[in-house]
Amino acid sequence: MTRCRDTEPFQVTQSVGGRYRLIENGAAVLEANEFLEALELRGLSRLTVRAYAYDLASLYRWLTKTERKLEELSAADLVDFIAVQRQAGAEPRSINRRLSTTRLLYRFRKNQELCSARGVSWPAPHYKGPGRDHYLGIHRLRRRAARAVRVKQPHKLVEPLSPEQVRSFLRSLERYRDLGIVHLMLLCGLRSKEVLELELADVVFADGRVRVRGKGERERMVPLPDPLATILRQYLGLERPRRCSEPRLFVVLQGRRRGEPMTAAGLRSLFRHRRRRAALAIANAHRFRHTFGADMARAGVRLPVLQRLMGHADLRTTLGYIELSLADVTEQYERAMKTVSERYRKR
Repeated sequence: MTRCRDTEPFQVTQSVGGRYRLIENGAAVLEANEFLEALELRGLSRLTVRAYAYDLASLYRWLTKTERKLEELSAADLVDFIAVQRQAGAEPRSINRRLSTTRLLYRFRKNQELCSARGVSWPAPHYKGPGRDHYLGIHRLRRRAARAVRVKQPHKLVEPLSPEQVRSFLRSLERYRDLGIVHLMLLCGLRSKEVLELELADVVFADGRVRVRGKGERERMVPLPDPLATILRQYLGLERPRRCSEPRLFVVLQGRRRGEPMTAAGLRSLFRHRRRRAALAIANAHRFRHTFGADMARAGVRLPVLQRLMGHADLRTTLGYIELSLADVTEQYERAMKTVSERYRKR
């Protein structure tokens, strides 16, 4: 069993089989681990269970310091939890996820929702408009029986990479393997985890497609563009060890681990070393995927198609990837201003 580096009494451990568990001073936290086991039985991914485990660690540390008990929590207690999390510098998105985990664990243990209490500011019941969703306007919204305590999340615009940044990053790559990895994110919109889990059989050159295993074990097929197909053929023919029996597509190319599957740490280092340059400081793996979404939106790809390509279960997630960047807004504004200026120009 491996142990995370942490000086707090509640720690997350991972067994040899990859199961995440919560311990307190070496002893298992029974109620939390039963909840994590139930999540595994539901088929949630290992990374999702890991996120729940760390949320539970934060929750139990707070319960211990404030001498509260899980079974006696109310919505008013969650407001105090929010204050502690804010003081610790947690992001609103992380706080909301931990609040959600707390409510799920409470429901799991008591088979009921957290009770309401005085001193809680609830969101308005119709803040999304007169009964229909504000994205497409065709689906009627259901009224929620109980509203949950949440923190308002600021809307952050993620700028896609510019063509100059992409070209500069690609020029810095020296292996066909690394070019293939980056192009799978840039031209196919794959997540870093999806890239690492690709197998040789998933790339079908004859049909020009790639089978992707996404979140929640949802599989999808994406087209294999010709430039990427050429790069992958070069990697398989020139760089990948010939006697390698590993089914994973991307493997380590040198050192004592030669021929073994490439790890998440190895993929992160591919980007980290190049991000030391000021011009490429934002060029991480997710930014390339975001750039794919922005490029597809600019090219006129319809929203349902883009949602399918990126493997999103929720349409709202896809919409977050196609927000107009400042460069897009400036370009459209300048184009419109030429027309407007001509209209009002003195003759």
